[in-house]
Formats: sequence, C-alpha cells, structure tokens
Amino acid sequence: MDFSDLFSEYSIDFVDHSQFVLNALIGALLSWILSMYYTKYGNAVGNRSKFSNNFILLALTTMLIIYIVKSSIALSLGLVGALSIVRFRAAIKEPEELTYLFLVIGIGLGMGANQAGITILAFVLIMALLILKTSTQKNKIKRLDNEMVLNVSSSVVDEQGINAILIQHLTGVELRRLSHDNGTVRMSYVLEIDSLDQLSNVKNELLQKDPSAEISFIDNKNLAQ
Repeated sequence: MDFSDLFSEYSIDFVDHSQFVLNALIGALLSWILSMYYTKYGNAVGNRSKFSNNFILLALTTMLIIYIVKSSIALSLGLVGALSIVRFRAAIKEPEELTYLFLVIGIGLGMGANQAGITILAFVLIMALLILKTSTQKNKIKRLDNEMVLNVSSSVVDEQGINAILIQHLTGVELRRLSHDNGTVRMSYVLEIDSLDQLSNVKNELLQKDPSAEISFIDNKNLAQ
C-alpha cells in the first residue's frame, strides 16, 4: 500500500460527515439552552452553574459514542462490555440533577442516532412543560433578596431540635436536604430572613446546644453564579 492509499483510507470525508457536524451544533445549542434554564430556575441547593457546565460536554460525548457504534454490532457489544467494567460514581445528591442529566443524555442519543427532528420536538415540549411549571410556581422558584441557605451538621441536636430553633427565630423555613451519618445529622434549609440578627440568634442557640456543630450561611443568589 502506497502513501496515497494510506491517506485515502484514514482521511475524513467532510461531505459524508457534514450531518454529524450539524447535529453536534444542534446538540450543543440545545444543551446550552437547558444549562441556562437550569442555572436560573433549578431548585437544587448547590452550585447550579458549575453543575450545568457539564451539559454540553456530556451531550456531545454521548452523541459521539452513539454515532460510532450505531452501525456496528461488534462495537455495540464492545461498548456494553466496557461500561460493565467502568464504574461511574457521580455525586448526584438530588433527583432534579439526575433528571436534567437524563435529558442531556437523551439529546446526545437523539443527535447521535441522526434523529434531529424528533429530538428537537421533544426538547421543545419538555422546555414548554418546564416553563409552564415555573410560571405556576413563581413564589417557590423566585430567588428573593432575603433568602439564605443554611447548612448545619450536629451530633448532639437532632432534626426536631434544629427545626424548633429555626421556627422560633424565622418565619420562612424550608427543608431541602436531610441525612444521617454515624450519629451526625446534616440538614440544608432555605431561610427567609428579615435581619442579620435572626441569623446571629440561630447560630448562637445552635452553638449553645452543640458547641461542635458545623454551621454555614450562604446567600442563595450566589449559588446560581
């Protein structure tokens, strides 16, 4: 085999793969739109912007895998074998995060299978439902200027005791996460505050009951930045 044959064998036919490039651009656009929506309107207690930065990469990676293996049974079986020995340990803490990840993977699957039409249609329908949900729950999703996130962990005060302290000092208390780990309770709240004195009173009473308690207050607006 001469060099011309070797080059011909491994060269890329950009005409044949133009549809792949177009699908990749569409997939990236849909993933970007979804990441913008999730960053602004997601309910997860965490850095939504940092989490959503993975959407485009995940969609394009999924698309590449499907595009490569879709026409080969051997490659498909090889992919199944590879996934059976590779363990993915993503730190998914809330169901909402898993839902968005599945949607991003669905975008990649649709584009990789060259099903752009149905993928775009499904995306539009899903986004319409999400926007409708947002508009009907404005009071819950709206990020108020006086909202704070409280993360507290204690091995002395249980969840009932922490709830009692918060309700005593604050009018708006919403539990977002609760977990137990070797006798330590870990809780995350969204609090509606009227003054910084309320936070100081909550902190002082919690530390009075458990001096070793870990307490942090975070401005809820900053979680989406």
